[in-house]
Amino acid sequence: MMSLRGHDAARAAFIAALGSGSLHHAWLLAGPEGVGKATFARMVARRMLAEAATPDALPPGFAVPEDHQAARLIAAGTHPDYREMRRLPKDPEKPDQDLARSIPIAQVRALMPLFATKPALSARRVVVIDAVDDLERPGASNALLKNLEEPPQGTIFLLVSHAPGRLLPTIRSRCRLLRFEPLAMDDMRAVLGDAMPEADRDEIEALVRAGAGSPGRALAYAGLDLAGIDAALSTIGKSGDHDNAQRGRLAKALSAKAAQPRYEAFLERVPGFIAEQAPYRAGEGLRTALDAYDEARSIAGTARALTLDAGATVFELAGVVARLAR
Repeated sequence: MMSLRGHDAARAAFIAALGSGSLHHAWLLAGPEGVGKATFARMVARRMLAEAATPDALPPGFAVPEDHQAARLIAAGTHPDYREMRRLPKDPEKPDQDLARSIPIAQVRALMPLFATKPALSARRVVVIDAVDDLERPGASNALLKNLEEPPQGTIFLLVSHAPGRLLPTIRSRCRLLRFEPLAMDDMRAVLGDAMPEADRDEIEALVRAGAGSPGRALAYAGLDLAGIDAALSTIGKSGDHDNAQRGRLAKALSAKAAQPRYEAFLERVPGFIAEQAPYRAGEGLRTALDAYDEARSIAGTARALTLDAGATVFELAGVVARLAR
């Protein structure tokens, strides 16, 4: 499981609410994707259920012993008072394949039998929705809204959202907002180090830069030799690659069918790589970097939308990076 680092303000706010005796029934955990909101939701869900079952028997904070009944049942997926809602696989017999585009109303309505009874092991139950942005509209969103307006007794909702501005205003108004910010670089290194103990320093540093404060985003690039891509871009950006040899080698390496995941990582990485150069420039050099950033974003977006030739796209994007040497 990914370790949770940072988010001190969110931790403190929730601990204070737990200790107040008047915990709000719905929380909107809002922030960039991949920064740890869902990890936080599962952590506090486990704590709330354990605390409700064994009052005054736990250490301060969010810690729950692994042998605690609540921890064991949640880990096994059999806790009667815990539900987690997310997009399901399109084919139930192939759980590793593509997920459905949204959370349909049927999934929300499947909670109704649970709400028709009292919590089983304590006076509390918890529902995590990861992510509430994925609810099918208007049906599933309205079905959830009804539960938020008339909350079932003892139920706490934890709604993970990457884009809270897109939610129904009526859903937002029923929730207490808990904001999550991108992680600091030291926290990123710690999370990635825990998740990838065998990765070398260069790879961790490349992932930290690419993640831009989001461990989830960084881990999506794991195993793709992002450090190698960064090294190639750095060489091109410094030398200008006047004979096109370096960008040609990069295009060849990323255009093979087996290199598709690295190619997609390259498309994501190039604009960020260029943006990282801007703070070290001024005047015409800064303008060159800003123009290159805009062009790289446009090329990468078009390549994804239109499935353009990989080799030609890599060559073109590497040419944009080469302008940084001027």
